Amino acid sequence: MPQKSSHKRYLLNVSGGDIAHRFTDVVVLGSGAAGLRAAIESALGGLNVIVVSKQAPEETNTYYAQGGVAAVLSKNDSVDEHIRDTLKAGCELCNKEAVRTIVSEGPECIRELTEWGAAFDMDGDDLAFTREGGHRRARIIHAHGDATGNEIMDALLKKARSFDNILWFENTFAIDLLTEAETCRGVLISDGSELSAVWAKQVIMTTGGCGRLYRETTNPEIATGDGLSMAWRAGATLANMEMVQFHPTTLYVAGATRALISEAVRGEGGTLTIKDGHAFMKEYDPAGDLAPRDIVSRAILKEIKRTGETNVYLDLSAIDADKLKKRFPNIRKLCAGFDIDITCDPIPVRPSAHYMIGGIKTDLDGRTSVRNLLVAGEVASTGFHGANRLGANS
Repeated sequence: MPQKSSHKRYLLNVSGGDIAHRFTDVVVLGSGAAGLRAAIESALGGLNVIVVSKQAPEETNTYYAQGGVAAVLSKNDSVDEHIRDTLKAGCELCNKEAVRTIVSEGPECIRELTEWGAAFDMDGDDLAFTREGGHRRARIIHAHGDATGNEIMDALLKKARSFDNILWFENTFAIDLLTEAETCRGVLISDGSELSAVWAKQVIMTTGGCGRLYRETTNPEIATGDGLSMAWRAGATLANMEMVQFHPTTLYVAGATRALISEAVRGEGGTLTIKDGHAFMKEYDPAGDLAPRDIVSRAILKEIKRTGETNVYLDLSAIDADKLKKRFPNIRKLCAGFDIDITCDPIPVRPSAHYMIGGIKTDLDGRTSVRNLLVAGEVASTGFHGANRLGANS
């Protein structure tokens, strides 16, 4: 049973300035899906947990995820088929053990989220499935049309906040890991007014990617690679840092912040075209608009270079207007803000940095080369994604 929090705090004077020293069992850096799930599991084990988030816990890549989550939940699907699609998208560079483990455990994770309150879209009495690029089966579930991440975060936050033994440090910046003899002992943090050393038996890093290092990105402002830097300075091994996935379709309006246009739009029948309406993806891959993300991104860039334009277009006119409004309410609202009616107007799009494939090298239990430092989520490099993440393999 969860224990009531007994976090300890002391105040010491170091070099003329006060620094708070806090002691806990587990400190989790990051509050996306990986961080919250790690905090929940630790709390379920009766451990005292501190969760540190750079902004409010809701401000994460998870919260903004649109398309959905891939899991083998349909009677027409199988674990082996999902594995094959993952390996193909990853250019056969995946860790096959990691792929089989994660794909096999996916359905149970979805059932767990449902038990904790996540409500995924239904088609009658069954889950509603869609496809994204690289998937040969419709195995992606979604929530509120195109607000899947929002729904998952709401469920995880509600569950995490039900524990008395989880302490929240919001709007707090993690400065560096505290190490001794190749062992992580805690983390140095600041909320802007107080510097604190949080000493913990276990540090779990779930700080996400580094999309904001790029001019064109789908990521929120917090995704600046801090966790990667801290782990490197602490002596952790990084792997495959050159492998950064670009999402093929982000809204491209001059002067506006880039915004993701979910791959699920193409899964429902959207088509990529150049300015004159010519659909070009079949010229690059037999799967056309549903080819893996790296192939689609490269194809778009080649068309941009060939035509001299700044973008291509996503044509949704083949999709029933009422279905579009119901399936993609947030994308419709986003585009309407730029006088784009997605039921009849093509959406200007181009690729943007989206997901860090490489990261801190871990084994299948999240262990790193630094003792007492565990890593999970996008910041980790488990080998699951190979050279390219299959869409919705989250």
